[in-house]
Order: sequence, then C-alpha cells, then structure tokens
Amino acid sequence: MKLTFTKGSGKFDRLDIVASDGPRAPIDCPKQGIIPHDMVHFAVEAEVTTTGFLGLVAAGGDGGYRLGLEDRAAQSVERLVEMFQGEGWSGAATADDDFIALYATTCEERGDTPLPLTGEPIASIRARIADLSRRWAAVPVGGQMTLELPDHPQ
Repeated sequence: MKLTFTKGSGKFDRLDIVASDGPRAPIDCPKQGIIPHDMVHFAVEAEVTTTGFLGLVAAGGDGGYRLGLEDRAAQSVERLVEMFQGEGWSGAATADDDFIALYATTCEERGDTPLPLTGEPIASIRARIADLSRRWAAVPVGGQMTLELPDHPQ
C-alpha cells in the first residue's frame, strides 16, 4: 500500500492511499505539531502484525474516523499509536517498562486487550518515528512524502 502525505498550508495535511486494489478517498490529517497521526500509524503498523487503521483501509475500509471502532484488535493498535503520539507531543521517551504499563492501563480502561510488547518493537517504532519526523520537517508546504506499507496477512 502506498501512502502519500502532502504538507498543507492550513490546518490540515492530506493523506492519499493507493491499496493493491486501487486508490482510496483522500484523508484530511489535522496538524498536531508533530508528524501526522496517520504517519504515526504507519510507524506502528509497519512494526506490529496486528491490523490497525491503515490495514483496515487496505482491506477496503473507507478511511473515515469511525473505521475500526468495532474492531478490538484495531483499537489496541490505536491505543499504541496514541502512546507514541503522546511521546511526540511531550518530546521525551518514557522508560520501556513504564510505557508498557501505561499502554496496558490505557487499553484496559477502554476495554481493549494490549498487544504483547517488549523493548525491541518499542525501540524500532521510536526509531522509525524519529526518522519520519526528520524527513517530514524537511518537506516544504505543498510537498509530499510517500511511504510504502507492506500488506500483512489478514
């Protein structure tokens, strides 16, 4: 699946997705001071095998904000994305054991089952986010960054 992020001049960036069976409707990505939320999804979903928002889009989902709300596994991925997004906003990484514990608590509070995590995938996701952050910062307004997410077996 090809993901093309376009840096907007206003309150939104845009994500265009081309899945194996064709393009999807564009997605507006509200600016949040760090990389776009769906780019954080890319970083997480490239490292975990559980289907999240982008995997659901690839499988034919419409890309709307409600996509995946009924999918408990996708919600577990969403909680993980939110954890890394929070680190991005704070500008500092949380110790792995604390990160895992907070992730578990966040999932449990929302009725989701946390994905099994260790320090290795956490480090890989953080490294990917750091790389994406550097690259996205260099993209001018109106410029694009294209990423490819391999298909995971459903």
